[in-house]
Amino acid sequence: MRFKIIHTNDLHSHFEAFAKAVTVIKKEKNEHTLLLDGGDFADFKSIELQGTRGIAAIELLTEAGYDALTVGNNEMFNGVDTLEHMASDGRIPFISANLSRKDRTSIKGLLSSTIIEKDGIRFFITGTSPDMGVFCDGLGIHMTDFKRAIQEELEKNKGLYDVGIILNHVGTFADFELIGKLDGIDVILSAHDHQLFPEVKVHEGIIWNSAGNYGEHVGVIEIEVTEAGVSLIDSKMIETKDFEGDESILSILQKNKEMAVEILSKPLYSLDEPLWHDVIEENPISNLIADGLRDMLGADLGLINSGIVNAGAFGFISRKKLIETCPSPLNPTYFEIQGKDLLKALEDSLDSQVCMADGRGPGFRGRFVGRLHVSGAAIIHDGKKILHMTIGNEPVEEERWYRVASSDYLQRGSGYPSLAHNRNDRYLAEEIKDVIEIYAKRSDFVKRAARKRWVEKSRIKV
Repeated sequence: MRFKIIHTNDLHSHFEAFAKAVTVIKKEKNEHTLLLDGGDFADFKSIELQGTRGIAAIELLTEAGYDALTVGNNEMFNGVDTLEHMASDGRIPFISANLSRKDRTSIKGLLSSTIIEKDGIRFFITGTSPDMGVFCDGLGIHMTDFKRAIQEELEKNKGLYDVGIILNHVGTFADFELIGKLDGIDVILSAHDHQLFPEVKVHEGIIWNSAGNYGEHVGVIEIEVTEAGVSLIDSKMIETKDFEGDESILSILQKNKEMAVEILSKPLYSLDEPLWHDVIEENPISNLIADGLRDMLGADLGLINSGIVNAGAFGFISRKKLIETCPSPLNPTYFEIQGKDLLKALEDSLDSQVCMADGRGPGFRGRFVGRLHVSGAAIIHDGKKILHMTIGNEPVEEERWYRVASSDYLQRGSGYPSLAHNRNDRYLAEEIKDVIEIYAKRSDFVKRAARKRWVEKSRIKV
């Protein structure tokens, strides 16, 4: 019997593109079709998802007719409780064989695998989520080894299915290691590293594909299932850009956006003073974040790049403003770094080309890297070099290790590579936008944010 497997992955809430992808899906789909997503469908930069705790994503997947989804890292980034809220909705099976709460208890609604029967053929689907290392604790989750988790699911379901599908969110390189190592797999659908396979690969009898990202392509695999096994009949990767968006999807988006905007626009509190923003110039909203991070993490220095913020905040704070101002799902991060590496990054920050460079990196949703802002420090410079810097009123020592409160973006060295030379990193579950929400209502922090930390020598009056 012949079947189609239609699949997407790494949408990252590009919902307008998804509307086009659904037009393709509905055109290709027939009664002998399995429709799957490889994870990172729900990216919480989206107002629709923030305002509905992810349920807007469920409605979109349901309308399109998806049979299952594997949990990617972005489905976790709004916290384990939001993930559980989505997974327990029940309309779409959420699958991850290696994911649980950090106390090792199960996440309500999350399945380690599922078997879907179509026309008498049993499709076994399992998959895993990416291990984010030390981030896991902050997000309230625990991860086990993905290979071992898949092996256990295959053994547990041996003899109970006709077609074995691994719907994985660990990257194509990791998935390639599964081929030839595990029995009971017929199809591997990869995600996480955004790889686009122009055509399906077949290795050692395993059908393997990955459909890029952002809803720009839809993968279609045609297979034949016989007593002898599963074989590839045909495949294609369909580009979606020239298709019209599906009207039902666009209607669901509009409804959820209106609802989310109403919920998220309610003022939380009024600001005592405006918190303006600039990518290059030292500004109060970036200083506020640096001050808040240092306070939260009890560090010697607060450090943040202005590019994490897209705009200033004026009048009042609402959750909608917070999402628009700081959409990146980055976390408050503690690490220790030597003075020489810190000074290198700060001096690089005087270069406008560094500040205006493309800021892309894991979790980053802004445009430019931006200038570094500090808390607990004072810097004197000549526009090109740092002439003098103090932390806690003491001159910075190149070999000394300093406790820094920052973001995971900077901790990885994104934008400022010397910051990657750190140790003893740890993370909080909150996001950087939560730092703004917590500290912008404190008048002492708002006033302090207006104070300059960078002083140019030519402007110093003798």
